Amino acid sequence: MSFKQLDVRGEICPYPMMKAVQALKRLSANEQGLEVITDHAPALETIPTQAIRLGFSSVIEETGSPEWKITLTKK
Repeated sequence: MSFKQLDVRGEICPYPMMKAVQALKRLSANEQGLEVITDHAPALETIPTQAIRLGFSSVIEETGSPEWKITLTKK
């Protein structure tokens, strides 16, 4: 199982969330989830909220200042 990666650094809402939802819907059967890299703090709320609606859990990890990795995993 692997994770697909999506880099949305430099983009502001609603684009990071929209791209993450599109990527989640396109995951293949052998992909466990999606790792989203963002530097836009509002995405830390919008992306996990939408992912939960699609049946994914989320974990947020700070990787820089400001930069985060949101790991979305199939439940």
